[in-house]
Amino acid sequence: MSIEFGWWNKDPESGKYQVRAVVHGGNIRWTRHQGHHTSWEPHVPDDDDRVRLIAEAERRLPRRLITQKQFEEIRRLSANEGPGRIVGRTARPGPTR
Repeated sequence: MSIEFGWWNKDPESGKYQVRAVVHGGNIRWTRHQGHHTSWEPHVPDDDDRVRLIAEAERRLPRRLITQKQFEEIRRLSANEGPGRIVGRTARPGPTR
């Protein structure tokens, strides 16, 4: 089951844009778009985006829109360090022959 979160950010250089984080299969896929008729493109989250994701998940927890187990997974994925932090795989590599 995938869980989708979304919000708007403002950037002085690029203006207002929408951020979407989809949690599915132990990965978080971050995308963004600016304007109605633009396509979604990959987004590299910063610390504010990660804090916002946890805050949005906390808001859904008391209303039972997500379970405690799902919330803990989101929190765990948000704490991941390393290159790209919580950018997930979008495709699995095929078999090599």
